Amino acid sequence: MLELCLIGCGGMMPLPYRRLTSLMARYNGSSILIDCGEGTQIGIKQKGWSFKPLDVICFTHYHADHISGLPGLLLTLGNADRTEPLLLIGPRGLEYVVNSLRVIAPDLPFPIRFHELEEKEENIYMDGYRIEAFQVNHNVTCYGYAICVDRAGRFDVEKAKANEIPMKYWSRLQKGETIETPEKVFTKEMVLGPARKGLKCVYTTDTRPAKLIYKYAREADLFICEGMYGNPEKKEKAMANRHMMMTEAAKIAKNSQAKKLWLTHYSPSLAHPEEYLEGIRDIFPAADLGKDGKSLTLRFEDREE
Repeated sequence: MLELCLIGCGGMMPLPYRRLTSLMARYNGSSILIDCGEGTQIGIKQKGWSFKPLDVICFTHYHADHISGLPGLLLTLGNADRTEPLLLIGPRGLEYVVNSLRVIAPDLPFPIRFHELEEKEENIYMDGYRIEAFQVNHNVTCYGYAICVDRAGRFDVEKAKANEIPMKYWSRLQKGETIETPEKVFTKEMVLGPARKGLKCVYTTDTRPAKLIYKYAREADLFICEGMYGNPEKKEKAMANRHMMMTEAAKIAKNSQAKKLWLTHYSPSLAHPEEYLEGIRDIFPAADLGKDGKSLTLRFEDREE
């Protein structure tokens, strides 16, 4: 299962009732953070989740509302005696930006590894899942991210027998190993049926609608998308600053056949996003409003208990 928590859903500046943007995900003992706005640590603590298993932090871009919480988080990880490396992913300039912020967090007991995104689309493979990064359309270089958990096909006994695979190799092949013997090479495809549907959460913010968003949001189990403005009169401002209207996010969700949509990254001027929810659901009925601490657990279909 893939656990998700929208730590903060505000844009530009924190408010008494709304933290700045951040999403945390947990899978198989690993934690992933996307963006780290001011107040992220508080949100994680309120959720009751731990900082310790944090393996990777992805940044959409380097505007302050998306990265201003990082120095404090790094210090907290250091004070918890972390020694494992921390992977940071983001657009070009990541190492420069982070090292500049680390003027106030210079001495850490763990190494930081940097992965600067060079291409419009990149895959980063982690332990049991992958992160797909795709470039969107903001006034600075900005990326969206998909967290994907693939699911292998079922073990097929008859297929294994037909391929004359010794039973002692079955378990290892089912786990994805490739086994070479003097007589033959055995692969997982020789014992597994067709791949089953996995899990996918897509997160994108600070962008106008873009082709790659439609591509990566396709059939997402959860699509978390910027809905900075609800009032149609803000459309011109959204276009000028390359942000997205709530209705535009709903249209992407509909056309991409996503299962659920959460809106996020609200403008400070959007005090009551619920006023626009009915109109959004007219476009995409499975739309909902993001809010600080909103959580969801994605589970594999037809999971055998």
